Amino acid sequence: MHIFDPRFAASPHWQRTPPRAEVAAYRLLQQRLGTARCVVVTPSTYGTDNACTLDALAQLGPAARGVAVVGADVGDAELDRLAAGGVCGLRLNFVSPQSWGATTPNMLEQLAHKAARLGWHIQLLAWPAQIVEMQALLARLPVPLAIDHLGRIDAAQGQASPAFGVLRRLLDAGNTWLKLSGVYMASRTGAPDYGDTLTLGQAFVRAAPERMLWGSDWPHTTEPSGSVNDAGLLDVLRAWCGSDAVADGILVANPARLYGFPGDS
Repeated sequence: MHIFDPRFAASPHWQRTPPRAEVAAYRLLQQRLGTARCVVVTPSTYGTDNACTLDALAQLGPAARGVAVVGADVGDAELDRLAAGGVCGLRLNFVSPQSWGATTPNMLEQLAHKAARLGWHIQLLAWPAQIVEMQALLARLPVPLAIDHLGRIDAAQGQASPAFGVLRRLLDAGNTWLKLSGVYMASRTGAPDYGDTLTLGQAFVRAAPERMLWGSDWPHTTEPSGSVNDAGLLDVLRAWCGSDAVADGILVANPARLYGFPGDS
């Protein structure tokens, strides 16, 4: 999920007005969903300024982890500062405008090597064609890789997408995780059940249930305000999983391993 707080200015490169999505509002959502932990991801809105994320992590405490956005020239001292604030990974976005311009494969490789010193992971948002183009690089990264939003595969293509085959091979290799999130980006049939994504979601869960992750992507900045039912997204996950045991593994055990949460919470 993301936090947007008007106390923190958006990056000059960002042209859209950020929503209001502060920690207090997210805590209300947690009460509704019955969740206790979260991963706060710096949105592209703030460029490489992670102040809003660090502030949110300080408010949320030990039950939260962070994923930051940094430039390729980031130094060890800044990464250590982020780690002290609860950050455990770096996000690279090949889809949305970035404060430095275009994200490149070379930048991905550079930052992966810097993240390795801290035992962090890389979170990647990329189009399916980019995943296919970068498959050799993704396979040799020295850190765990978390692919955002089902690899942005369109449900109409599903398992026929070339990116699906690449992601299956990456999952089979054991160093890649996949986020079962952003279902509304993949679906053409839409809410409430996003039924056209069922086969795709089930295929990923069957492939590597021990390396699937879930995220709400709150506050759903790609969608019209108020159009996403977060409780409904959990229902979609459970439909993909087929059993409470598999769903609970994705919601509890898997994030404990990747993000360093206590395994019993």
